[in-house]
Amino acid sequence: MTNRQASEGRGPRLDPATVIRTALELLDEKGLDALSTRAVADRLGVRMNTVLWHVKTKARMLELMADAVVGEAPLDGLPAPWEDRVHELARRYRRALLAHRDGATLVVGTYAAEPHILRFADTLVRALLDGGLDERETAWTTWTIIYFTLGLTQEEQAAAQQPPHGRLANAVSETGHPALHRVLGHLDTESFGERFEFGLSAILTRR
Repeated sequence: MTNRQASEGRGPRLDPATVIRTALELLDEKGLDALSTRAVADRLGVRMNTVLWHVKTKARMLELMADAVVGEAPLDGLPAPWEDRVHELARRYRRALLAHRDGATLVVGTYAAEPHILRFADTLVRALLDGGLDERETAWTTWTIIYFTLGLTQEEQAAAQQPPHGRLANAVSETGHPALHRVLGHLDTESFGERFEFGLSAILTRR
């Protein structure tokens, strides 16, 4: 029996979780640009309207996918000290993004107030409040950590898929960009992990 037959009432019903899981599989295989509700329907062997019945629109599907990706960052077993907790949460967030092709681009391209995203944000906010930050500083520091992590991870994933092959080095000259030329060696594609740790520490120590 095919999935199309099942969706027409002659077998187990398709559910949103299966649609999102399939969409994430396609994301990992082909990337975000190739993802569509039609591609998901084809993979499942159902009509596109069947997929849309569960996710309504492609934009909604992307929101649910982003929530599923963030949901892969576990919230248990966190350190007790607030600053260690914040560092560990940010690391887990980055690993969840890196676990999927275009994971950062997917998440940054949505504005999803979904269960996993809200739970992660609440846990991060709680850690910062426990560190004695006031409400405004907590909110803005949370925003800074999230978007710093998204931006750096987006750059890291893009570099992995299309290595720059020295494009920056070739564009920067010692005479035309003397200051940039001096620091160029510290902007290689192998340093993303170190840059992430440096940036995260810089965000937290500035308070």
